[in-house]
Amino acid sequence: MDETDEAAEYPEHPREKHRGPVVLRRGSRDEDSTTDQRLLDSRGPSDWVHTDPWRVLRIQAEFVEGFGALAEVPRAVTVFGSARTPRDHPEYELGRKIGAALAHAGFASITGGGPGSMEAVNRGASEAGGLSIGLGIELPFEQGLNPWVDLGVNFRYFFTRKTMFIKYAQAFICLPGGFGTLDELFEALTLVQTKKVTKFPVVLFGQSYWGGLYDWVKNTVYGEGKVGEKDLALLHVTDDIDDAVRVVQESYKAWEDTH
Repeated sequence: MDETDEAAEYPEHPREKHRGPVVLRRGSRDEDSTTDQRLLDSRGPSDWVHTDPWRVLRIQAEFVEGFGALAEVPRAVTVFGSARTPRDHPEYELGRKIGAALAHAGFASITGGGPGSMEAVNRGASEAGGLSIGLGIELPFEQGLNPWVDLGVNFRYFFTRKTMFIKYAQAFICLPGGFGTLDELFEALTLVQTKKVTKFPVVLFGQSYWGGLYDWVKNTVYGEGKVGEKDLALLHVTDDIDDAVRVVQESYKAWEDTH
């Protein structure tokens, strides 16, 4: 029985074409080439690299690359901060000191790998003999990893990169920053609140910068019952580097005691 006879005998079963495990029916099966042909023919258009199935493989590859590169990273702290901080700004020197203090306490520093405060933290960690890690992101306006990164991984997707920031760190320290810093801050708070990660302190460094946000969370968000008292306690605001490192160390010790 040929295709025409089969279609006539089983009208409820439309003619189909198989593309590996995928079944194509009706108009969708009208393709002028096979998957193998498109793979092997380098002369064709490159639109296929932008299709959703290919993106899944790219996403998978980013996770594999990140997990492989960071699998043996020692205990670490992710430090966020503005890419716009000039090198002659006091916050840049602050970032260097925090990176150095974390290195002296035995923690690697993980940043977004960019300029500004991120560079400062990587620089301080590297100068102090610690491990300086940068997880970069493909952006139209950023210039790649800063020169103080010892171990760097570049990502296409924010959500893949966020996983690495959380998975390989034992704490977050947030220096003054913009939307990216705020995004990571509230991502971390949500994961801790919902117990996706445990024993994960979030330190807001800079009372004058973060104080207004903390007051809003306390007086409005907590005040109106949108979060609980334990949720409010997830945030620690400080101006003291030793205090920030102490919070990180105490949390890490508590985590070690339960593992």
